Amino acid sequence: MNAIEAIVLAVLQGATELFPVSSLGHAVVLPALLRWNINQDDPSFLPFLVMLHLGTATALLLYFWRDWWALLRGILGLGTSHEVGESRRVFVLIVVATIPAVVVGFLLEHFFRRLFGSPVVAASVLIVNGLLLILAEKVRRRGHRPLASLSARDAFIIGCWQCTALVPGISRSGATIAGGLLQGIDHEGAAHFSFLIATPIIFGATALEVPKLLHHAGGTAMGAGIGGLALLAALVAGITAFASTAFLMRYFRDHDNWALNPFAYYCIAAGAVSLALLLG
Repeated sequence: MNAIEAIVLAVLQGATELFPVSSLGHAVVLPALLRWNINQDDPSFLPFLVMLHLGTATALLLYFWRDWWALLRGILGLGTSHEVGESRRVFVLIVVATIPAVVVGFLLEHFFRRLFGSPVVAASVLIVNGLLLILAEKVRRRGHRPLASLSARDAFIIGCWQCTALVPGISRSGATIAGGLLQGIDHEGAAHFSFLIATPIIFGATALEVPKLLHHAGGTAMGAGIGGLALLAALVAGITAFASTAFLMRYFRDHDNWALNPFAYYCIAAGAVSLALLLG
């Protein structure tokens, strides 16, 4: 992998991780379409992608720093009783929503790893992702429930939706936003919660994969210098993700009636075109 390829993948990651179009699906499909000489089955490719996710998670942490600061203050018991109670409640919701993906990811890690290197599978599932987004818009519960009003059951259901994103081509943000819509939250609130629960998931995955990335940085698989490329790519992904988050939070607030539909149509078209090119 050269620097240009790494930077392109980083921009793609930063722009698509938060958009409900599956960053992982794009990262698997695009190199195959461009016929880059990247072995996606190589053990170091997934850790490289995780480094891109680290940049994204850092961007989310910075963008929502006020939320995390409020949660920290609540955990420490700082502030008024109302502030502490609400912050602790939201913290519990984040933990509950995170558990399903952690458990399923741990149990089925090897199964999902086999899917990561298949562009045809990723392109096919992109179409499924688009259909899921359309379905979520059609059957959503209209409402403007505040985040703190969610129950542990609501958070767990949203967390179960997040598990579907373990399949490349299914968007993590799209799945969790869809889950939030079905629990009566509006697009902005669902996106807010989606981005909050993304942070511990991505940081956790990074912690597991960074040692593998360092192991392969000596040039055994994707070439010497992969560690440096990964750090550069993580920085680029983070900058792109911060800008994407700022755009999306305003977009979801201003287009609550149909916000997921454009992304759904894009996924269906991109998946279909990619399949035609890959199989043609």
